[in-house]
Amino acid sequence: MRRPELLIPAGSLEVLKIAVVFGADAVYIGGEAFGLRAKARNFSRKDMEDGIAFAHAHGVKVYVTANILAHNDDLKEIRTYFEELSQIGPDALIISDPGVFAIAKEVCPRIERHISTQANNTNYGTYLFWYAQGARRVVSARELSLAEIGEIRKNIPDDLEIETFVHGAMCISYSGRCLLSNYLTGRDANQGACTHPCRWKYSIVEETRPGEYMPVFENERGTYIFNSKDLCMIEHIPELMEAGIDSFKIEGRMKTALYVATVARTYRKAIDDYMESPEKYRENMPWYLSQISNCTYRQFTTGFFFGKPSEETQIYDNNTYLKEYTYLGIVEACGKDGLCQIEQRNKFSVGEKIEVMKPGGENISVFVQGILDDDKNAMESAPHPRQKLFVDLGISLERYDILRRKEEEC
Repeated sequence: MRRPELLIPAGSLEVLKIAVVFGADAVYIGGEAFGLRAKARNFSRKDMEDGIAFAHAHGVKVYVTANILAHNDDLKEIRTYFEELSQIGPDALIISDPGVFAIAKEVCPRIERHISTQANNTNYGTYLFWYAQGARRVVSARELSLAEIGEIRKNIPDDLEIETFVHGAMCISYSGRCLLSNYLTGRDANQGACTHPCRWKYSIVEETRPGEYMPVFENERGTYIFNSKDLCMIEHIPELMEAGIDSFKIEGRMKTALYVATVARTYRKAIDDYMESPEKYRENMPWYLSQISNCTYRQFTTGFFFGKPSEETQIYDNNTYLKEYTYLGIVEACGKDGLCQIEQRNKFSVGEKIEVMKPGGENISVFVQGILDDDKNAMESAPHPRQKLFVDLGISLERYDILRRKEEEC
């Protein structure tokens, strides 16, 4: 049985470091162009160099997305971009377009080429085609069941890897091929600019009654007819491994460091526990389930893995996330005086009870004993986003520990 890679998303250098520290085997990122998350902060050349150096120093790989569906005007710039990447040295490129694949093969042949889920990879013939072109890995379409993935594994070479999404947001359209955003807003999902109209509220208008909007109901549960639950396979690590999946991929290059840390840490422990002992994995299931919901999510589903999704896969009455914790900041440094430096992300106050989230799995409840600004002036609260602060929590902390606050109502 193959030991699966845990592949974690990162939309910024800060989040990449958190992904590495909290358990990733590999991280996937986007540059400033040619990826499908244009609204993510993404990586400048300097950040990419720094991120790859940090990851490699910790034994973690970095994959760069270049998975847009390219137009004629893109090809020259893509060539230039790949020439730069050949100097920077990521471990792989994630590509969906055959023309882009050919350029990568020519310009940076030493960098592995992985085929994006955007290429609609649904059968072993497709896998064999890409293998013959020189691809090292193919990302399966989200529409495949575990039985189908297992059949693919049996019909492809051992050294061709299967990567599969196991956690995160689900797209309503086949392998992410969606035209809604482009049609409604002029922002093309296949060029990385999706505005997520599948989460919007819809009504219908009868032709002879302009201006009279009638809500769209499905089973009288609401109007958010396209709004899918989030994928979560934390309870099914054995089945994923038995299907022969080489890389467990987490969705979310636009997510916060708290989300990335939570999901990475939970799946890391679940995989390691199962590899050590299936009994240990089953015994620790309550911990995995309690932890995986500690970040924002839209309820959970197993997607297509066990058959075609039913109406239970959709959320009809709202388009909001569930939120159990608020992200407060990341510990950047700690001094001998017990003060820890952070960059604040949400408001918190002296006397408030918060939690310290550690990479190893501990969650430590503490009270905020003091807050100081960058000039060491005392403050009662920290209301300004991204303000540099020093905090006294009464305990010694380590760099990359995450501060969060549990919300009373979820």
